[in-house]
Amino acid sequence: MEYALPGETTQEELLKLINELNESADIDGILCQLPLPKHIDEKAVINAIRPDKDVDAFHPVNVGKIMIGDYDFLPCTPAGVMELIKESGIDIMGKECVVIGRSNIVGKPMSMLLLHAHGTVTICHSRTKNLAETVRRADIVVAAVGVPELIKGDMIKEGAVVIDVGMNRLPDKKLVGDVEFATAVEKASAITPVPGGVGPMTIAMLMKNTVKAALIHQNQK
Repeated sequence: MEYALPGETTQEELLKLINELNESADIDGILCQLPLPKHIDEKAVINAIRPDKDVDAFHPVNVGKIMIGDYDFLPCTPAGVMELIKESGIDIMGKECVVIGRSNIVGKPMSMLLLHAHGTVTICHSRTKNLAETVRRADIVVAAVGVPELIKGDMIKEGAVVIDVGMNRLPDKKLVGDVEFATAVEKASAITPVPGGVGPMTIAMLMKNTVKAALIHQNQK
């Protein structure tokens, strides 16, 4: 069920709708498409969604559960990345993992999931010094910084696994990731394309969270 609200919808109106969905026994999962218009407090909206219906896993309760490794839902993009790594037969344990980006949606939870899988994790961001040097140490690179083709092939360690979460549109309308695919593919043992790599996995993980939410509610009846 989709609620396509107009841009002038007030915060009060949006919160009222969320409350109605929270209370509805017919609704198992709630996802609010971000970003929101500037007049709406994104934090207030995220906090208003019931944790057991928060299929985006953005609510502070779910974020806290992810931190301690005892969670019901995972943020869809990091979960998709982990699934890609797992299904490719790649062992994370003991590997040097570099996550480029520190957003609440991808970077931070991605780092925690790699840590839970016994990876040695370094988080890089816009103020990281010697980014190239840090990335070159990585056995697994997850690029989620939102800068077109920031990570070049000469920054990739021979045989590294490269997961490109970025989705950037160039002036010529071409979609590219945060990794320069043409040069990185020559060094990487495995690499995701953009588009068609992480994106479909994000959607699949959203469906997985929604099914899990439905099962949780079914068991509560």
